[in-house]
Amino acid sequence: MANEVIIEELNTLLRGTYMGIRSFEHYIQKVEDEELKTVFQSMQKDAKLNALKLAERIQNLGGVPADGEGFSGSMHSFMHNAMLPDAQTEIIKDALKGLNQYGVEYSEELVRGDLDSESRQLAEDVIDTSRRQIEQLRHYLH
Repeated sequence: MANEVIIEELNTLLRGTYMGIRSFEHYIQKVEDEELKTVFQSMQKDAKLNALKLAERIQNLGGVPADGEGFSGSMHSFMHNAMLPDAQTEIIKDALKGLNQYGVEYSEELVRGDLDSESRQLAEDVIDTSRRQIEQLRHYLH
């Protein structure tokens, strides 16, 4: 029973990670500055690596990893792309808001639950990735 709860919490984090990957794709397509585009590509790679680690952990616990962001995540992604501003500063602010709100705050709430130590450490690593990305992006706001 305990593994089922852990698997579901990790899958929720995984679906959120897929949402982040998709958001980075939106930024990459929208931003014109090559340096910032490279930064977003690097951040997307980090998110994809985190998704792989989460999926592997879920499998090791006997679960089936989510293969996407889920229906509500897809709807959120569609709306996000449609409403994404054109100005680079606004794109950065949007990315910072998403990373902080979902990558850190929501994820921290999620991992307060019943995770075993290995899963908790993995979840903390995923959250730390978002924290590093926030610091990295803040340098682009003048």
